[in-house]
This record gives sequence, structure tokens and C-alpha cells, in this order.
Amino acid sequence: MVGTGLESLIPNKSERSHEPPPQEKTTSQKYQGVEAVFQIEVDKIKPNPHQPRKVFDEGQLQELASSIREMGIIQPLIVTKIEKETSTGTEVEYQLIAGERRLMASKLIGLERVPAIVRFVPQEKDKLEIAIVENMQRADLNPIEAARSCAKLAEEFGLTQREIAALLGKSRETISNLMRLLNLPTHIQDAITKNKLSESQGRLLLSISDPIHQEQLFQEITNNNISVRDLKQKIADWKRPQARVVMQPASPELLSLTEKLE
Repeated sequence: MVGTGLESLIPNKSERSHEPPPQEKTTSQKYQGVEAVFQIEVDKIKPNPHQPRKVFDEGQLQELASSIREMGIIQPLIVTKIEKETSTGTEVEYQLIAGERRLMASKLIGLERVPAIVRFVPQEKDKLEIAIVENMQRADLNPIEAARSCAKLAEEFGLTQREIAALLGKSRETISNLMRLLNLPTHIQDAITKNKLSESQGRLLLSISDPIHQEQLFQEITNNNISVRDLKQKIADWKRPQARVVMQPASPELLSLTEKLE
């Protein structure tokens, strides 16, 4: 749902009751309405194919696992119910929409069940929207993961940058700058993913049209750990001689002297 935050996905205590049958929900109710928290077997929850996060810090997962062991899972996972017809009847499983870190941490400490809200989500786009909103609002996505998620919303589901911005509560310029990072070479994108390069440094490298010089500056950043400020200066110094050549054509006297020398 465009323009709403994660708080719209989790009902308050006064709103919780038994969930109505999926067929009773309208499109406008897909993220709202009365819902209950169920204890669902971990083995029955399948990964979300639209999960925007691809990198999970092992240390942070261990910390989360310790917290869950001590305090339990405070915020329920969000899942959608999937029913499959088999030779012996109907088999029920669940697909994770939001809460993959909580699920992974729960598995680390051997929990058999986790609290989850069962959500009726009719479209694949809606699953991706919820996953992206949760991750970005919790600041869990690195810039490249966020950029790829926005690109997926644009390419697969036809959302404009303005619509993506409204969905995520960001400005259109922020989304545009984020998605531009995908124009960087793959190895530079990987460096941003691994926190070897900042988003600001990546955007500055985009301003270098010459791939050789771009690579030279990238190597200098990673080898010498130069700051954003120093990188800006290096790029300005590199561009300045080029600008003078374009803006200052040869004078008649210089042309005459060139002819004489020839």
C-alpha cells in the first residue's frame, strides 16, 4: 500500500481477534483489518523469494539469537498461508513475507515455533512491497540491496520512481540516486555491499565517465581509505584540465605558430 509505514502492518492489541476467511478480505483491507498472532512451526515457514536482503551479518544474527533466547520474539513475523493439494489431502505451509532475521535467529537456538501474523497477500508485488518497507524502515538493507529492490519494483511491477518513493517514505531524488548505483561495475557494487565503499563514494565514482580513471580512483579509495571530501577534490582536479581544453580554443597566434613549426 503506497504511502504507509510498517505500523500499518502490525495491529494493536485492541484490534487482534480471529482472522476472517481470505475470501472476505477486499483489496483495500489487504494490509489492515483484524488479525491474530499464531504460534507456527518453524519447519513449515518457507523463505520469501522476494527477500531484498541478501547479506546477513553472522555476528548480528548471534546477538539477535541471544536476545530471543532471553526475551523471546517481541515483534511477530508476517507470513502468508499456502495450501497444496496432495494425494493424502490438503497440505498447509507458510511463506515468509517479513522477519527473515528473526526466523534465522530462532533456528539458531532451536525454537520449534515462532509467533506470526498470517496475512492474505493476493499479489507478488504486495509481498515485495512489505518486505522492502520493513527492511528499509529498520535500516537493514545496504544501498545496493535497496537499489536492486527498487529496480525490481520498477521493472517487474511497473512502479515509477515517484510511486516507489511514496511507498518507502523517501523523496523521488533519493530513490533516483539509489538506483543509479546499479550503473556502477559489479565489483564496485560488491564493495558497497561489503561496506568497503560508502554510498556517497559510489555516487561520486558515477561522475567519472572514463572507466580507467574510475577504476584507478576505486583502487585508491580501497587501498588508501581516502575520504569523501578528498575524493571530491581528486575528481575536481581530474575534470578541471579537461574543462579548460574545451572552454579555451586555440588562439590565432597559436595556430599561426603551429603552422610555421609544421
